[in-house]
Amino acid sequence: MDVHHEVASKSCHGSALCRRHFRQRSISYGGPSQAQETQVRGYWIDPSTRLMWAGKDNGDDVTWHKAMKYCRDLRLAGYADWRLPNVAELGGIYDKSAEAPGLAGPPKKPRPFTFHVKGNLFLTGNQWSSTRVSDDRGHPSGYASRFDFNEGRAFDGDELSFYTNKRALCVRGSKK
Repeated sequence: MDVHHEVASKSCHGSALCRRHFRQRSISYGGPSQAQETQVRGYWIDPSTRLMWAGKDNGDDVTWHKAMKYCRDLRLAGYADWRLPNVAELGGIYDKSAEAPGLAGPPKKPRPFTFHVKGNLFLTGNQWSSTRVSDDRGHPSGYASRFDFNEGRAFDGDELSFYTNKRALCVRGSKK
């Protein structure tokens, strides 16, 4: 098994359907794809912002607090300063024409899915942002924004305790 298929197998939890999806994508590109390179390396640097993005999200349902902790605790590519991105940063890597392979559905029974995200980042659901929704006095409420890379838009007002289909995609570099 080559590196691409090994990485695809790990990212897809060994799903034959997902491995077939990756194989078809690499054939259509005629060689190692950007998706393969991102997954082998484990990160992608956005050339327009110079932000470094983890190559994949955490792969499981998490609350907002657990998403924040996951990124704070992430050690990747020799760096320990990872964080949960704000909603504007997530919106900055949305690209309607991009077709990045990922997974959708329940974590125990995912299916191959395509997300509209730059860098061919491997996503498995909607992404929490660090952006909190303010209350009527301007203080952080018990709600935060998330970004949907299928629909290409942010949703405000998810309770911090919600977790279904919410993931953590980490970034490092300057905050916008």
